[in-house]
Amino acid sequence: MEQKTKIKVEDGKQDLVITREFDLPLELLFKAYTEPELVEQWMGTKVIKLENRNHGSFQIETSHKGNVMFKANGTIHEFLPNQRIIRTFEMENIPVGVQLEFLEFEQLNPDTSKLTMQIIYRSEKHRAEQLKLPFAYGLNMAHDRLQAILSELI
Repeated sequence: MEQKTKIKVEDGKQDLVITREFDLPLELLFKAYTEPELVEQWMGTKVIKLENRNHGSFQIETSHKGNVMFKANGTIHEFLPNQRIIRTFEMENIPVGVQLEFLEFEQLNPDTSKLTMQIIYRSEKHRAEQLKLPFAYGLNMAHDRLQAILSELI
């Protein structure tokens, strides 16, 4: 089955670009990234902190049988509702390092929207470490959950 979330990786660069079109209104797609209850549902993680504002921060973690398996945090540098989020993203204990993420939200028509994410890594080597993980599979699975969960809210 074709993955709906597309990841563009160019040789010799330290970034990648992710795009996905959703059968969701723009406002609902944006809420999926900014409302803790929705983030927890589609990402399958616990939101410890989410300050949706310029110079805000966030912290998430995923546990399994009482053990923390994954932790991530970052700073929100720019927050423009229904348009853009610019943030750092750092996964603890994973050799990828801090990433700079540009999330752009675009309305295609009243019922569909598009997310474009540019992720910049410290180096091409750090990007390669990210791509060794089941990154594309996990991102597609999460975005498919996002679509399914939020479709029920329409």
